[in-house]
Amino acid sequence: MGFRHMPEPAMPTIARELAGLAALIADPGRALILSRLMDGRPQTAGELALVAGVTPQTASWHLGRLVQHALLKVERRGPRRLYRLATPLVAQILEGMMTVAVTGPHATRPPARIDAAMRRARTCYDHLAGELGVALADALREREYLVLDQEVGELTEGGTAFLGSFGIDLDPSARHRRVLCRPCLDWSERRPHLAGRAGAALAELAFQRDWIRRRPQGRSVEITDTGLDAFRTLFGVCI
Repeated sequence: MGFRHMPEPAMPTIARELAGLAALIADPGRALILSRLMDGRPQTAGELALVAGVTPQTASWHLGRLVQHALLKVERRGPRRLYRLATPLVAQILEGMMTVAVTGPHATRPPARIDAAMRRARTCYDHLAGELGVALADALREREYLVLDQEVGELTEGGTAFLGSFGIDLDPSARHRRVLCRPCLDWSERRPHLAGRAGAALAELAFQRDWIRRRPQGRSVEITDTGLDAFRTLFGVCI
């Protein structure tokens, strides 16, 4: 009698962890908290309770679970405790989930007034996204400063020199825990924008030079008149 081949079990421990992570994010209150923190700014438990529409006690319970599972970290500033995403990887996971959410068969769209601002320019944790983020990545590629596709990113020698002209020091040979540049699939443009250290440095430059400004709440950013001129003349970007 021949032996019937039995499929090897999938990695059960990883499967359980994956299911647990998905269940953790799936709670509407926790999903709202994580979405708010995607703009990279730390928030207090009270502020996040308002975002999630729950009591302070419930928010503290949600935050405790998110910290316990390494999705959030806590910063102490005097008597205050501030919460933020634990690592850029968490932001990458959330952005990927958002991309799937808006492309599925039952995808829902946000209100038009929010949709327009978010689509034009926003932060994706610590780098730029939306039309502005994708346009900057495209401009860097067209000038052969950047190699970027759906899977990998690489800053060329010319790109390193170009960003260095703005005072951005991104030595590709330097040891660093975070990748120099990588693609991040933009959920609204359906094309990659620039993430990693290079993307974060470019966003920081734009804030420092008042090319963009944070809004009081949310991830969308305002492009100033100075920024429109700088993006056009320095990067060849017109949006």
